[in-house]
Amino acid sequence: MPIEVESPEEMGYSNIQYNLAESSVRDIYLRDLNINLEDLFLCYGVHRGGDELRNAIALHEKNISADDVLVCPSAATALFIISTTLLNSNDHLIVLRPNYATNIETPRAINCEISLIDLTYENSFQLDIDEIKNNIKPNTKYISITSPHNPTGIVFKDEDIQQLITIAEENNIFLLVDETYRYLNFQTTITPYYANKSKHVISVCSLSKAHGVPGIRTGWIITKDKNLMQQFLAAKEQIIITNSVVDEAIALHILVQQNYLEKTHQHIRHNFSILKNWIENEQQYLEWCEPTAGVVAFPRIKSAIQLNLQTFYAVLFDKHKTIVGPGHWFEQEDRYMRIGFGYPYAEELQQGLKNIAASIEAAIL
Repeated sequence: MPIEVESPEEMGYSNIQYNLAESSVRDIYLRDLNINLEDLFLCYGVHRGGDELRNAIALHEKNISADDVLVCPSAATALFIISTTLLNSNDHLIVLRPNYATNIETPRAINCEISLIDLTYENSFQLDIDEIKNNIKPNTKYISITSPHNPTGIVFKDEDIQQLITIAEENNIFLLVDETYRYLNFQTTITPYYANKSKHVISVCSLSKAHGVPGIRTGWIITKDKNLMQQFLAAKEQIIITNSVVDEAIALHILVQQNYLEKTHQHIRHNFSILKNWIENEQQYLEWCEPTAGVVAFPRIKSAIQLNLQTFYAVLFDKHKTIVGPGHWFEQEDRYMRIGFGYPYAEELQQGLKNIAASIEAAIL
């Protein structure tokens, strides 16, 4: 997957001065958490995830209990478990694209049939319910969406999600909602997991994006379907048996803290205002569907601008030491770019955005 091969981790953080490619907030140090792990017993953990941790995940959910939660080593692993459990080469899957690469690449590796339904700029990256409904087949196993959406930052309308749930129930299939960015709903309150609404909904989430702790690799699956939960647990046990008890201890410490996200949301709101003002000032080159959640935006260089895209990205990195997420990470044309505004400090974001504008100008034919 290009998004992994070309990631900042692989390119080397020391080679990057202005990192606008990250889809998360800035990472933190263990010392920032003020946690003591000296008395932690380094045993095999509970296969489902520790009771306290699963209770903390389900704490504020009306219709979800700890029994409906399976803790996994990352949301990526959760998505892998779901795909490999539900799909085989005789099955069919509907995926909304652009999407997180694992939601597409793992089903491709299984060699199942995939209907890719593209979200479009012209439709504000919102769902086309009729197109989804028309792609349902007798062997369809689930519909895969992401909300808040990566890479656009769009949140799908509640009434559209409800229509998808109804479609899933009527066809006895599942709706997978990757909710990894739910804690970054910085402009509104955090909504309940969609899995609250039906046994036909599978929710996935993690701590990586909003809490600055991708290194502890902690995510989870939520489903109220007891039989499906047993299948997911069996798949997890074949892959890894249990999670790291160190990771789980840190995750629990984070989740039980009050107002953990308050400072993060303040930072995001400030950086978002910088990004929004910049876009408004660069309308001769760029256009976007304004994001409503998360820490990413997906603007595009206007089609009327004639430029060499290879030159643009080369100048951006080679001269300005700046990176963004190019459109091909999401199987879109490279006029699109994902800009992460949660990771950089305000000064870094401001300079990185200036570098993007300068690189566009340098690439114009």
